[in-house]
Amino acid sequence: MKTTPTRIDQVMQAVRGRIAARAYSPGMRLPSVRAQAQAMGFSVSTVIEAYERLAAEGLIEARRGSGFYVAGPLAPLALAALEPALDREVDPLWVSRQSLEADSAMLMPGCGWLPPDWMYDEGLRRALRKAARAPAAELTDYGSPLGLEPLRQVLARRLANLDIDAAPDQIMLTDSGTQAIDLICRFLLKPGDTVLVDDPCYFNFHAMLRAHRAKAVGVPYTPHGPDLAVFETALREHAPRLYITNSGIHNPTGARLSAAAAHKLLALAQGTDLVIIEDDIFGDFETRPASRLAAFDGLSRVIQIGSFSKTLSASLRCGYIAAQAPWMDSLVDLRTATSFSSNRLAAQVLMTALTDSGYRKHLEHVRHRLSQAMDKTLARLHALDLQPWTRPRAGMFVWARLPPGQDAVALARACLKHGVVLAPGPAFSQAPLAGRFLRFNVAQSMDPRVFQVLERALAEGLPAA
Repeated sequence: MKTTPTRIDQVMQAVRGRIAARAYSPGMRLPSVRAQAQAMGFSVSTVIEAYERLAAEGLIEARRGSGFYVAGPLAPLALAALEPALDREVDPLWVSRQSLEADSAMLMPGCGWLPPDWMYDEGLRRALRKAARAPAAELTDYGSPLGLEPLRQVLARRLANLDIDAAPDQIMLTDSGTQAIDLICRFLLKPGDTVLVDDPCYFNFHAMLRAHRAKAVGVPYTPHGPDLAVFETALREHAPRLYITNSGIHNPTGARLSAAAAHKLLALAQGTDLVIIEDDIFGDFETRPASRLAAFDGLSRVIQIGSFSKTLSASLRCGYIAAQAPWMDSLVDLRTATSFSSNRLAAQVLMTALTDSGYRKHLEHVRHRLSQAMDKTLARLHALDLQPWTRPRAGMFVWARLPPGQDAVALARACLKHGVVLAPGPAFSQAPLAGRFLRFNVAQSMDPRVFQVLERALAEGLPAA
């Protein structure tokens, strides 16, 4: 929801604009608070508060008895608008960068999160108000190494509903799902180790493994799970240390792991050193829970991770790791070494929202909206001759095959020029056929302009980038 700037905001924006345009240079004295108040028609107290906030930002500085002055050094010349980064290579971070850097006018059917008005903002507001009334220590102190115990107890009960037996002391809170994977990689990998990933898979898995100097080997994914024949061959030929996957709702395909495939996969892993990271970040969107490797395995070789960025808030960074007890001390040590403590305030707010009386009904509403959005998006894709690789039972993603002769990267670049961020297949897979696919987020595909822009790009018959 768009909010109207307050008078204080308006004063701050006016000063920032003049500094960015170099009308106010470093060392220059700002108009007095009375002169600024008279010029803008606001009260003196409004201008004083705006100046004080700008000083707190370090943009200006107060000199006792003299007034407020622009701080240095010279700011770079601000441009009215920046063009999308069209020339950036379509690598595993391409979609993230385009989506995160997009302004509010961009349409983002390629991003991996719900629109803001689909989120549980009212529950979060109630949780924030409750947190604001907490004792000072809860607002200012470091968190415990494992993280807020009441939230870990809630997570233990949620995991038990999926038949995953994890005591609270087998659960460690992290700053995000991404940090959870990073800590596990630090714990288990050394440079040059092989890691199996689904093909296609969430693009950030590739980026993370690149950062850890590991070798990623893709295993083709099917509508029921990884191709088990290829998985068996990869185990034998590469002796991988890790396998990273989604079981509940697969990203980007929207598929789900079957019980038969889960049993066979774990049987293949017997007698190897393979550890499995099961990323369950989309689990709350399921209408009927899929099989979980961690449930069949009992957290022996499977590590369960997740976060709340897709269902509650991506701004309050908080995730978790659930693992066998002997590994927790080492993981806690790594977390302490890299970020010192858990995010106590974020955990408290999220726990309050998770246990709020309205959260269950909110999720039911979101699942219903996703189901409707899925039907609408599939119909619109079909009208453009884009075919779903599988018909997802739940969640937000559709992995769609382009018509013959079309190239996903070229389409993504063309649509980006017209304010639409797509997710081309090569961001998720290095396979030659990946250029024939796009991932669509159905929740972000409700604006008809998405398909109008895509239709025009398809009609142009763009060559490969």
